[in-house]
Amino acid sequence: MQQQDLRPPAGAKRARRRIGRGDSSGYGSFAGRGMKGQNSRSGGGVRPGFEGGQLPLSKKLPFIRGFTNIFRVEYSVVNVEALSAFEANSEVTPEVLNDTGVLRNLNKPVKILGRGELDVPLAVTAHKFSASARQKIEAAGGSVRVSG
Repeated sequence: MQQQDLRPPAGAKRARRRIGRGDSSGYGSFAGRGMKGQNSRSGGGVRPGFEGGQLPLSKKLPFIRGFTNIFRVEYSVVNVEALSAFEANSEVTPEVLNDTGVLRNLNKPVKILGRGELDVPLAVTAHKFSASARQKIEAAGGSVRVSG
């Protein structure tokens, strides 16, 4: 088989409709638009979303309320209980958390939250700490460092 012998399967290709080319074509005179009415006229038809004068769905829906703060910063959160898996006196940074699988990626800044208990001293570095997390880390004998 050669390239010039390739053909689409039978019925896959249909001839395009040649509209307005005489009555014998089957699409002459009214050209498939019917006899009268808004859609038969040139430039006829209705705009998108028009429902025949009935109140359109887009106007029935309630307005979007409130606002979105474009300056909001989303953090990857890590709880203190996840830090208890590390060995005592080890350095915990966002990169270490990512390598151990606690974080999925480093696209967002990291915030340490205070859920759970911590009984090993750790040197934790993150972008932000909650007050309870800072208190628990320091109570366990560890240190907190905020990275820019």
